Amino acid sequence: MAHSCNPEELHGMTVVLETSGPKVFVGRFDQQLGEHYLLHDADVFEDGRDGLTRQAYLAKSAAFGIWPKEKDLYVLASEVSSLKRLSEYRQESEAPGR
Repeated sequence: MAHSCNPEELHGMTVVLETSGPKVFVGRFDQQLGEHYLLHDADVFEDGRDGLTRQAYLAKSAAFGIWPKEKDLYVLASEVSSLKRLSEYRQESEAPGR
């Protein structure tokens, strides 16, 4: 799995857990509990929801925040292909040539 930062340093930050499948999880990172990541005030996005692609959803979420739909969300670490701060997606969408 690709980490842009140490998971222990993410407590309280809004993060993105990407999967190799159609789902992406966004929420406030609490901790890794064994085989799970615990997020608070989270949203689960699946490609195509509301007519958005994953990248469009993440860029919009980075710019305006998310509407949490889950108070507490446990995500299997084995499903996660990437763990990044949500703010990194704002920087990516503002990069020249995008």
